Amino acid sequence: MVGSLIRGALLLAFAGAASIPLEARSLLNYVGQCVPFARAASGVQIYGDAWTWWDQAAGRYPRGQQPKVGAVLAFAKTSRLPLGHVLVISRVVDPRVAMVTHANWSRINGVRGGVEQDVTVFDVSRNGDWTRVKVWYRDTQGLGSSEYPTHGFIYGPSPAAGLSSAHPDYVGSLIDAYAR
Repeated sequence: MVGSLIRGALLLAFAGAASIPLEARSLLNYVGQCVPFARAASGVQIYGDAWTWWDQAAGRYPRGQQPKVGAVLAFAKTSRLPLGHVLVISRVVDPRVAMVTHANWSRINGVRGGVEQDVTVFDVSRNGDWTRVKVWYRDTQGLGSSEYPTHGFIYGPSPAAGLSSAHPDYVGSLIDAYAR
């Protein structure tokens, strides 16, 4: 009886800890792939390559074309992103500019896999539907020159606390997007 109670308590503790990647002391200290980070940060419990998330979300999570805090933006598979990419909206700045927190995009101290908080993503689609975006890239200290096709937003049940910093640079985000 005592053994099964202990086993049950351990299983519950493990289930809670499993929502944050084990390598991280906190969500922002995580180093690894974008998928485990986005899953922990958004509450969207989808597994597999990032490019598969959009189809997997059908019927399981609401999907749409408008950014909302905590939503996952699912990137399509391309030659430059053969596994796709997923990121989590941390702030909506204006209808075509959002700040995101994501893992494994820019090199941080020469290494990929780290988390970037409150970086700019700019909707460059013709119809303002977030089907093509540019993403801030640390190596160039601004929006990268590449445009990436996306499927849209997956709206999760419970975004993690701390996705956005206490004092995000809204002005810098708008400058990144519109001063090109």
